[in-house]
Amino acid sequence: MTDSWVALEPGADPAERVRVLRRAHEAFTEAGTVPRPVRPVVADSWRRSARAGVGPDGTASVELTDGDLGAYRAEHPLARVMPLFRELMGTFAADGEHLLAVCDAHGRLLWVEGHAATRRQADRMNFVPGARWAESAVGTNAPGTAVALDRPVQVFAAEHFIRRVQPWTCAAAPVHDPRTGRVLGAVDITGGNGLAHPHSLGFVQAVARAAEAHLALLAPEPPAADTPRLTVLGRDEARLVTGGREIRLSRRHSEILILLAGRPEGMTGDELLCALYEDESVTPVTLRAELARLRGVLGPGFLASRPYRLTAAIESDVAVVERRLAAGAVTAAVSAYTGPPLPTSRAPAVVRLGKRLADGLRAALIACGDPDLLADWAHAPWGEDDLEVWQALAAVRPTAAIRARLASLRSELTAPAGWPRP
Repeated sequence: MTDSWVALEPGADPAERVRVLRRAHEAFTEAGTVPRPVRPVVADSWRRSARAGVGPDGTASVELTDGDLGAYRAEHPLARVMPLFRELMGTFAADGEHLLAVCDAHGRLLWVEGHAATRRQADRMNFVPGARWAESAVGTNAPGTAVALDRPVQVFAAEHFIRRVQPWTCAAAPVHDPRTGRVLGAVDITGGNGLAHPHSLGFVQAVARAAEAHLALLAPEPPAADTPRLTVLGRDEARLVTGGREIRLSRRHSEILILLAGRPEGMTGDELLCALYEDESVTPVTLRAELARLRGVLGPGFLASRPYRLTAAIESDVAVVERRLAAGAVTAAVSAYTGPPLPTSRAPAVVRLGKRLADGLRAALIACGDPDLLADWAHAPWGEDDLEVWQALAAVRPTAAIRARLASLRSELTAPAGWPRP
């Protein structure tokens, strides 16, 4: 097996990587380590791992350490069910010389607990809190593949993509937000051959369902049906739904409302002037006239003054993306992003809001390295000229079409001013 791996250069054909993996797996099977043929779920995962550029001798990178890890864990929704995980799995892991692990939706390990000697062995392959075990980063493994597929997965020994993980067996199941259905992460049991039994997968599935039921009991009530909802992403004019009415706002009124929605404490007249107008010659009288017209559109009691503020909370699609991004739910954040807020707006504060939102999403996508999410962004109107995203996409999915687009984009961006583009 070693000779086969040595023959593979980092840029080798992904199909050849899978063929070598299959031969390696068959060698283990003949030795009696994994008495089963290659399963479709594993073969498919190997292909995705190879396309993502995962190498057989790679290792997980640690992305969160010390204070950053502690702060992230404390805010993560799965922190609320860690006592339940320990109650249901802690003794089993310790007595069986296994590990209980919990990861987030990116495959980053948040907690790794269990038998002390087993933990020391796992440390040597960076199976530690803060390490990224996403399938796109370290290949086929139960927690990473479970969140990638959104389904329970068990991985036996040589089914792991990376060689140093092949002595281990693991089973993991995704855990969902009971209100929204989005994947929060996965719960995993990792150890030796003692876990190579179908009951291990059933066990973690039952634990994941128990965690979801517990989260449902802890979940706050969903927003009231009459909560005003503001939609501005990808729209030149906002849509407000309130009190059974649907209101299409002018661009200026859209700008005022999205800014006030993000500032529940309110804004002074001078702050609004600076936020809304590029032209410093615009007078406060002009702004007051716009606000008076907006009051007429919204109805009485909706907009207060001194400072200008909304009297009721508004749920905006911008806030939804920001919340999901802050929680590390990159897939959910990207799915809710339908374009920049008020894309034709020239209001300085709206332009800054759009840039901040897009920069946060781009940074999360590049750090995540998920080829599908990167491709979605790169092929969207707002990402078609995004050099950094195309570079990140080419690194994990180096197809001929993607490499050609990256080369063309680099040529366009480096051509001298006034030269015709290819």
